[in-house]
Amino acid sequence: MKSHIEKNASPEQSTAWDGFHPSGAGERVQQRLSEETRALAERYLKGEVGRQMTSIDERIPGELLLEIPTQARLYAEAVKIIAEKAPLRISADELLVGAATLKEATGHVVPVIGARSISHTTLGFEKALRIGLKGIREEIQERLSRGGLDSDGIDLLNAMISCLDSARHWHERHEDELKRLAGDASEARREHFKQLLEAMRNVPENPPQSFREALQALWLLWDFQRLCGNWSGIGRIDKMLGPFLKADLASGAMTLDGARELIAHFWIKGCEWITGDERLGGDAQFYQNIILAGIDENGGDVTNEVTYLILDVVEELHISDFPIAVRLSSKSEARLLRRIAEVQKAGGGTVAVYNEDRIIPSLIKFSYPPEEARNFCNDGCWEILIPGKTSFSYSPFDMLPLLQSSLGLEPGKPAQPQSYASFEELYQAFKLKLAEKLTETINNILLPSTTPSVLVDLMVEGCIEKGRSYNNLGPKYTVQSPHAGGLQDAANSLLAIKRLVYEERKLSLAELIQSLQDDWNGREDLRLYVREQIDYYGNDSAEADAMVKRVYDDYTGLAAKAPRRNGILRPAGISSFGRECGEFLPKRMATAAGSKKGDFLATNFSPTPGSDKRGPTAVIKSHCAMDFSMLPCGTALELKLSPSSVQGERGTAIIESLTKGFVSLGGIFMQVDVIDSALLRDAQAHPERHPNLAVRISGWSARFATLARNWQDLLINRSEQKS
Repeated sequence: MKSHIEKNASPEQSTAWDGFHPSGAGERVQQRLSEETRALAERYLKGEVGRQMTSIDERIPGELLLEIPTQARLYAEAVKIIAEKAPLRISADELLVGAATLKEATGHVVPVIGARSISHTTLGFEKALRIGLKGIREEIQERLSRGGLDSDGIDLLNAMISCLDSARHWHERHEDELKRLAGDASEARREHFKQLLEAMRNVPENPPQSFREALQALWLLWDFQRLCGNWSGIGRIDKMLGPFLKADLASGAMTLDGARELIAHFWIKGCEWITGDERLGGDAQFYQNIILAGIDENGGDVTNEVTYLILDVVEELHISDFPIAVRLSSKSEARLLRRIAEVQKAGGGTVAVYNEDRIIPSLIKFSYPPEEARNFCNDGCWEILIPGKTSFSYSPFDMLPLLQSSLGLEPGKPAQPQSYASFEELYQAFKLKLAEKLTETINNILLPSTTPSVLVDLMVEGCIEKGRSYNNLGPKYTVQSPHAGGLQDAANSLLAIKRLVYEERKLSLAELIQSLQDDWNGREDLRLYVREQIDYYGNDSAEADAMVKRVYDDYTGLAAKAPRRNGILRPAGISSFGRECGEFLPKRMATAAGSKKGDFLATNFSPTPGSDKRGPTAVIKSHCAMDFSMLPCGTALELKLSPSSVQGERGTAIIESLTKGFVSLGGIFMQVDVIDSALLRDAQAHPERHPNLAVRISGWSARFATLARNWQDLLINRSEQKS
């Protein structure tokens, strides 16, 4: 199969193919991958592979149930059954082995027992590659030999060993099947199966010795977790794989083109759960995020050939199932900034950016050791954590109802207008509501949980040493982050109230409250006035940004008073994650900033749709007016750019400039989607025309056609920025 991996021309010799950017930018995408690989991607993207998934009918044996087993033992038995019974899928067209073939796993549960599985995390794949599963087994055995564990701890570690046995059995089944396939194959195909067998024979039981082994090991480690229902991010893939490729390139064992083909197959196999079925957040929302570039624990630059090969693959195949966030700083090389811009122009919203100049100091300030802060990752969306060491969850709440309540408004009930002699008196009442809500959120301790997570526990530092699980304070860090939504809409409303009632005196506060109760009916002139004549957040308005900053400073200042409680870290974040078109919506009434009940308002920490009128630079400047050193869990700024405004060389330079500005001004995370709103409306009306049109939602991407209607409307409703 060597020819399949290495036959392509070098990048300089590659020719353009007749495919265009899906964004509608009208530019061609360069073809670097083989036709065989592109054909394989098409099959996966059409759902051909995903629709082959089956359900598992096996149940826990009755003789074990008669022993009244612990949760850990039940979990380990389920993993054993999965490893023994899950169908294998090995294709003569693929360069990697391993497949998550069970439908139940796509439902966020552990097959066989149906327990809730783990997501919103990035496991310790880097450590697993470094020492192999054999090394993890030795670590468990050493911990057991030292003693000092209670019965629950001993039970958990024994269940871990059972899970390692099951992973090895799953591996052995693949080896046996490859040997059988090689024996039955034609001479031409026999060599392919032998190469697959050779690439996986040593790993992941032992540390990999080559780039191909490392990529195969990472796939097996990650996909076995996935087969058993766990949805982990992958993390810093170029940091993990780059040294192996560097060594292979130096020795001549691998070419860049060969490595690109292998990476493409990793990306294609990540689409194994595509079925084309509608899901709430789209059919790619499995939290399998990738981090590229940035510095390592010692401050050295991670960026390497794997970084650029991945960007090549994403640009060409338009696969969004592995959303990418590239870590940037003021020292990032110009080549990387340009390549990001080129890939972002292709649409799909797959590539976002982190600003490590802002993030690393804020993590250190929050109390993380510098070497761990430098290695930050995400949880599967964009929330910031330390990979392989963190149990993460977050507690969302909406600020808008807090302001409504301060005014005497509650959905479905008559207004009880509150009276405030001054704006400052109103603001202090709102701040008190915020403090009450934050106190409730921070004191709502969700742990410990009895939900079993043995397979995950293997790959999170602290669980083995403590003999405690992921959801039971086992990891080195347990994080439950308060996340505020609607902050910018609450601030915009406060600004409008201040202007209308206390400065311009266009009406009394009671009259305004009644107008909001009536959903602005009969006051359309006034509603249009507040919508059009007041500059809100996102327009680089000093007055608007000062109001948002005041609310932001109060929120983060209050959260900073309780950074840790009962052994749980409480770093503040700001997010909405689609709740603005879901669970937040029924509790929101008309706002003083001119929205009506049922309107989709701001996402995460982006401007309210339609209120940002002065272009993307103004949006970034408003966003970065905040002191993000106070937000260690992070937030997101979304930009939707019109394809017509970023065409050609000038367009690439525009995106580069926006990214540089975001980093220099101190933002945290920015996702750029180059997509035409007219194209989205056409895809909504005619999904059959655009089955693989990918869009960025928040921390994840999805194929637009598989999103629920309200999510599609949310994306269409985002402001389309023109440069």
